[in-house]
Amino acid sequence: MVRPGLPKLIATDLDGTLVRSDDTVSAYTHDVLARVKAAGIRIVGATGRGPRLTGLVRTDIPSADYLVLGGGSRVLDVTDPGEHLVLRDERLPGPVLAEVLETIERACAGPLSILIEAEDGPESPLWGDPDPAWRYPDVVEARVRADCLTGPVIKGFARHPAHDADRLLEIARDAVPPAVASITQAGLGYIEICPPGVDKATGLAVVVTALGADPDDVLVFGDMPNDLPMFAWAGFGRVAVANAHPLVKAAADEIIGSNDDDGVARYLARMLGS
Repeated sequence: MVRPGLPKLIATDLDGTLVRSDDTVSAYTHDVLARVKAAGIRIVGATGRGPRLTGLVRTDIPSADYLVLGGGSRVLDVTDPGEHLVLRDERLPGPVLAEVLETIERACAGPLSILIEAEDGPESPLWGDPDPAWRYPDVVEARVRADCLTGPVIKGFARHPAHDADRLLEIARDAVPPAVASITQAGLGYIEICPPGVDKATGLAVVVTALGADPDDVLVFGDMPNDLPMFAWAGFGRVAVANAHPLVKAAADEIIGSNDDDGVARYLARMLGS
């Protein structure tokens, strides 16, 4: 169970956890997070969104002191509004990702639809296969796979028409050693392929080291399998929203209201005694 008292740091996932199904964050949630920050508790936005969406992340969680982006590949200190300090920047070599994709295709006996996140400028396009299964209005620049993987990339997304994301994740993890790539899924219908050793827990560890804190000081909120590493790592408490994936609920100390019910904010308001 979550220990009594207050954590020194809270880290929350965004989409499906803090952000509602209509892609908004309520005024109530913003107000509660501001009160959390005023209480001296550091706030971290921990998201699979890549660095190209830093502006959107800042809009959704303006009270954050740190951002863990790309599922852990990019960590930013945003305590100075005028300057973002990069604490971590990990990339996966394109040829390595090409081999990973080919290995997964052999294992699942069929071609994958892929999207590649390589550029980190504001609103940079994804590269690869335009696919109606991709739910976000990102600009996708159609490119053949070889042209997408000539240099280092932040992340690769892959979908198979015959397997849902959970099954494809099982296949991919069986086929690809974690020393080659870190593979997860975040509820988008795609698996996500990141550099080895990159996940939300290792991203949060960078923040904790910078602050001179400890995992036992950290309270985390999440909803999808890409949140499981930080659930295993955080020592103060692990809280899942009601709409979370079954594996995340099973790993949680407590299950709260859904993202659409402002579950995270209501939990934090109670924690503050208000």
